[in-house]
Amino acid sequence: REAIQQAERRNRDPAFPSRILVVSAATRSEHTCPGETSKTWRLADHARGLIEKQPGFEVDTLELSHLADEPWKVIHPCKACVSTSMPLCHWPCSCYPNHAMGQTNDWMAEIYPRWVAAHGVFVLCPVHWYQAPASLKLMMDRLVCADGGNPDPTTTRGKDPAAAKALELAGWPYPRHLAGRAFAVVAHGDSQGHEGLREALTEWLTSIGMVQAGASAVLDTLIGYWEPYATSHDQLDAQPETFVQVENAARSLVNMVRAMRSGEHHAPDAGLRNPRQK
Repeated sequence: REAIQQAERRNRDPAFPSRILVVSAATRSEHTCPGETSKTWRLADHARGLIEKQPGFEVDTLELSHLADEPWKVIHPCKACVSTSMPLCHWPCSCYPNHAMGQTNDWMAEIYPRWVAAHGVFVLCPVHWYQAPASLKLMMDRLVCADGGNPDPTTTRGKDPAAAKALELAGWPYPRHLAGRAFAVVAHGDSQGHEGLREALTEWLTSIGMVQAGASAVLDTLIGYWEPYATSHDQLDAQPETFVQVENAARSLVNMVRAMRSGEHHAPDAGLRNPRQK
C-alpha cells in the first residue's frame, strides 16, 4: 500500500520523467524451455529502445516470462471477491499472502506500483489459443481491484462480506485507480485470434478508465501466416513493416503522454458520470 501511494505521488509530480510501462506478455523464454526468446520480447525491446530515446521519458519493462523462468515468482489467481461485493475487493489486493494456504511470493505486490507509477502502458502480446497467454490473464484478473476496488480494508473489517455489501448498497463510488493513463496495444498471431485479442485488450484497458493513444496505438497483426513455427523469427525479420508499426504505436503513446502531462489533452467526456457504474 505504501509503495502504491509513493508511486501515485511520483506519477503526479511534474518533476519526474514520463514513465512508460512496456509489458512483454509472452511466457516463452530463452532462460528455460524452450530456450529461445519470443517474438513478443523482440517487439517489446524494439519499442523500449525507441521510447528511451525520447527526451524526458524512461521505460519500465515488465517481462511476464519471469513467471516461467524465475523460481518462486508467481501471480496467484484472483479469488473473485468483487463478485461478492465491490468493497470486498481491496486496492491493492489483500488476498495474498495467505501463509496458512502456502500462497506467498505474490509478484503482484511489486506489479501494482509499477502500473500506478506509469503515465502510459504498452502491452505487447501473442495469441495463445485465441486468447491472451495465461501469464497475462493472471495479471489482468488481479488488476480488477484497480477498477472500483476498496482502498481502505478497515471499512470491511478485513473480508467481512456483510459489511462490504452494506457499503456497496449504501452507494459505492467505484474509484478507478488507473484512470487517465494512456495505453497502446500490439497483439500478434500466426493464423487466427489476433483481432479478437486486440479487441479484448483494448476494451479491458478502456473500461478501467485508461485512454487509447490514437488509432496507430493499437495493432493486431500476423507474423508468418500458417508458416512453420521453426521459422517464425525469420518470418518476423522478413516483415520490417511490423517493426515500423510498433514504432508508430510507441510514438503515439509518447505523444499522448506528453499531451496529457502538459495539459494539452482534454478528454471530451471529462466530468461526465456513467449512470451504470456496475
